[in-house]
Amino acid sequence: MKDKKILGLTLVITACTFWGISGLFAKGLFNASSSITSLWLTQTRMIASGLILVLFSQLKGDRPFLIFKNPHDAWVIFAYGIFGLVPVQYAYFLVVQYGNASIATVLQFVGPFFIIAYQAIFRHIPARRIEIICSIIAFIGVFTIATHGNFEQMAISPLVLVFGIISAIGVATNVLIPQKMLQEQRVPSLVITAWGLLSSGIVLLALHPAQPHVPNNAQVWICWLGVLVIGTLFPFEMANRALRYIDATSFSLMDAFEPLAATIGSVLIFNLQMTDADWIGSALVIVAVLAINLKIPAIEKKAE
Repeated sequence: MKDKKILGLTLVITACTFWGISGLFAKGLFNASSSITSLWLTQTRMIASGLILVLFSQLKGDRPFLIFKNPHDAWVIFAYGIFGLVPVQYAYFLVVQYGNASIATVLQFVGPFFIIAYQAIFRHIPARRIEIICSIIAFIGVFTIATHGNFEQMAISPLVLVFGIISAIGVATNVLIPQKMLQEQRVPSLVITAWGLLSSGIVLLALHPAQPHVPNNAQVWICWLGVLVIGTLFPFEMANRALRYIDATSFSLMDAFEPLAATIGSVLIFNLQMTDADWIGSALVIVAVLAINLKIPAIEKKAE
């Protein structure tokens, strides 16, 4: 049992680190050519990974095409792709393109607080005291990053901040839209992700079919494959396997490795200059998100 837990933790740490590293590949792709856009990267990544995962789920015996016999489930997956995966990926890559991978992952990391807000407003599930405290801490962290500690002016562009928040909202919709379907286990998670990716990629392509001129060189395709393989295919499979051995709380706690990997990689590879305020703000966000996943008996008892 102990060995399986260690295996699960190793898999999820690796998966989250890979997700963080994929942002560095995306930044390298944008640096390779000004003609490469976040929209093109999102379109191609979604369609390619969607096709591969549909094929993989078919080979696994999940029978992915059965989903079309149930129109309701098909529409839920479509909504998951458009309102969940598009903001969580397209908005994220926009922040990487116009900012950096570190700020993109840290801002996206506040997504759980939008889940808490949604549940409090629409499902009438009151927020725990620890969740309210952590929400305030996370807001202070984001505000510190956005101003570099100088509260009289913004240190990042409004576009980066707005799309960073949109990507965080995408984290919430990414969880909430397919939640019931996953809980009832009507459709395998791999099938949901596969069709969600493929359908949203096709919709984005239909809305904007014009494609940029992408240079045909090694750096471009190595970075693109890095986003596809390291940022999608490997971590998804590792995350699925990890959930066989560890619980969701342990999984979410290890999620902190994603912004850490993106931040450290941005500093080492792209010479990102992090101010003391940036480090403090990032730490506040990460600690706040980790804390909401912890059960603190004293606080929980008072909250009741």
